[in-house]
Amino acid sequence: MTNPTPTPTVTRTWTCILFDLDGTLTDSAPGITSSLARTFEAVGLPVPAPAQLVEYVGPPLLDSLQSMAGMDEAAARDALAVYRADYARHGAFDSAVFPGIRGLLQRLHAAGIPLAVATSKPEAQAVRILEHFGLAAYFDVIAGATEDESRSAKADVVEEALRRLTERGFDLAHTVMVGDRQYDVEGAGEHGLPTILVEWGYGSPAEAAGAIAVVHSADQLSSLLLG
Repeated sequence: MTNPTPTPTVTRTWTCILFDLDGTLTDSAPGITSSLARTFEAVGLPVPAPAQLVEYVGPPLLDSLQSMAGMDEAAARDALAVYRADYARHGAFDSAVFPGIRGLLQRLHAAGIPLAVATSKPEAQAVRILEHFGLAAYFDVIAGATEDESRSAKADVVEEALRRLTERGFDLAHTVMVGDRQYDVEGAGEHGLPTILVEWGYGSPAEAAGAIAVVHSADQLSSLLLG
């Protein structure tokens, strides 16, 4: 991704920060793709190539199983149930916190900036993973998809995160999203929020369109979030 020059808007003092999870805070592709491979085997479909499996990481999986794997909704829901059971048993903790993220969250938390997670991963699973890696305590709100996928689109998850933050009385006047895919940019944009994209995630350079900045390290992200 091309790294735009930070502007005064980017380096402003943010009053609240939303983070994506997969590809932003955690390198979760190994667990997700291995569970997906077993899911395709279980439902009797050819297993996509590794690069294709990575494309499933980030967007709502129910949608991707239909748009990318060609399943109808009923088949996609059946496959999603298989995937979730496998991922809960084998894939959830087959991941790692990206370098520098823990320290960044510590600094943001110490600065008193409200933090939230907005992920298309099921919320209960997101909480479980953040607790496993010792990151949950840094977040005031953890918002994710509902189990029935009625809330899974990034815009809907961002809306839920903002609703909970508002209920708690946080100042959302200058809120920014941090993510790694175009879905983060578009979902946050539906609520008028700018997005900073991280280069270490699973997006392609083309997905940086619409982001206010692209960063290549946690230190660079820290300078944009803390000034």
